[in-house]
Amino acid sequence: MDYKQELKTFFAEHCLFNEPMARHTTYRTGGKAEVYVYPQTREEWSFVLKLAEAEKIPLRIIGFGSNILVGGKGIDGITCSTKRMNHVSQDGEYIKAEAGAALDKVCEIACEAGLAGMEKLSGIPGSVGGAVYMNAGAFGQETFDCLEYFDVIDWEGRPATLLKEEMKYAYRKVEGIQNYIILSAGFHLSKGDFPQLIESRNTVLHKRMEKQPLELPSAGSVFKRPANDYASRLIDDTGLRGLSVGGAKVSEKHAGFIVNFNHATPSDIKTLMDLVREKVKEKHGVELELEQILWGNFE
Repeated sequence: MDYKQELKTFFAEHCLFNEPMARHTTYRTGGKAEVYVYPQTREEWSFVLKLAEAEKIPLRIIGFGSNILVGGKGIDGITCSTKRMNHVSQDGEYIKAEAGAALDKVCEIACEAGLAGMEKLSGIPGSVGGAVYMNAGAFGQETFDCLEYFDVIDWEGRPATLLKEEMKYAYRKVEGIQNYIILSAGFHLSKGDFPQLIESRNTVLHKRMEKQPLELPSAGSVFKRPANDYASRLIDDTGLRGLSVGGAKVSEKHAGFIVNFNHATPSDIKTLMDLVREKVKEKHGVELELEQILWGNFE
């Protein structure tokens, strides 16, 4: 029995073949995933990992696909979605969330419980796993600020709990995290003022709507913030706001975003990313670093 049939037998309706990645990424474009599965339990993860290891099959993990661009030719091997792992629980000043839960849901639960420390992360469109993986942040707050630990399995399926203080982390970066699959995360918050927290959350959500092109498919900030500057300011200053390639363009509303305004292909977006980097380097001598993750081929 080939590995695809093994997965289909094991996962039944939670295993899809030739699944269009446009359905699973916020750019709403991308080729097909050869196999797309939804593991939920540690046993299910172990099954997938063992199979991938035995057959030497590439394996990728996706949360909400809010930071990923998939090439037009698609991706081979197995793509695992954390979408079915979405349980969140709150106990006193602690919140535990599975990797596939929405980060914004955790922020909402925290604010509703009068717990401070995550309100500025409101509206970030990613999953908890994705947020931990890249130390996502906004408005001066980061995922790692209130993170206490996260539960993982390594690529051999061995479970472990990693404490924040054991990790080396910085702006949008966690060292060595690619050696693990994040299953859940534990946050320790502090008691805050309920009306103030709700107001703060609403202000952040409102600012996002006002300043970001949420009406069009995008994957948030394309580039990391350069030292002592903003990617959006550099892009704007280079005169690239509104620049388009095919169906992709630099957002007129926020120059740090590339939007899919008219059935953009992955190549349209990738070409525009490269063009922006090239022009900013030419004018400002700054090498913009990609914050988004590229999967597959863009030839």
